[in-house]
Amino acid sequence: MASRQGGSGDAEPLGPGSTERRTASTTAAASRQADARHRSPPESPACRRARAGRTDRSADYRSVDPPHGGEAAARTPEDPPVRDPSLYALTDHFRERLEQPGRYVSTRTVSDAIREGQLRWNSTDGWRFALVEGGVRFVVVVSDTETDSPVVVTGWTEVADREAALEAPRWDGVDVDTIAVRAALSESAATPIPDRIRPRTVTRPFEVGEHRLETEPGEPFVRCTECGCRFRSKEGITSRRCRQRSPGR
Repeated sequence: MASRQGGSGDAEPLGPGSTERRTASTTAAASRQADARHRSPPESPACRRARAGRTDRSADYRSVDPPHGGEAAARTPEDPPVRDPSLYALTDHFRERLEQPGRYVSTRTVSDAIREGQLRWNSTDGWRFALVEGGVRFVVVVSDTETDSPVVVTGWTEVADREAALEAPRWDGVDVDTIAVRAALSESAATPIPDRIRPRTVTRPFEVGEHRLETEPGEPFVRCTECGCRFRSKEGITSRRCRQRSPGR
């Protein structure tokens, strides 16, 4: 199941760092507190949205309609998608991304990208809308040939202009580095990227697979705050289950 954006798709944007639902157990939190390493203090989702003057309304959705041979079924993949956000539904895959820390995607940015973003065809993913705001590029992949309504398949962020992103009030340094590390890991999942991780500071964990990841300047890896495992590639992250660190370790 997936859901349609309500109205014109004007759900409020997320604050810096996306909607962060911190799910670490009290045991893991105590273990991390015992670790003498310095980290930025955690900030609740409500505080982060309030600080940015934003809320998030992601409940105004409906289910994706299965194909019934209507107008969408007659379209070909080469036909440009429509630019009306109110016609799009969200897949479960994309909805899950809205919930993950460090994704930095929201229903509002999806709507803005569909209305105003550059539209390009990619042989792998199909049609993409891309919109740059505050030095960050929001990429939204859509499809409208396999269902009776257009669908947002997935989306992600990239650092388009680091200096502009660091100057934008929407982001802080940790946000920008988180976007950069996540994008670098995704570019080639099997390729270790220690040199691209080493200069970054990520003190608010972001999620990939089952792991909550962070890194500090000089470290050539990302570290899971739950199980303590270290990774240099996305494939390494997604191929290993997170076994939460036991007390005293």
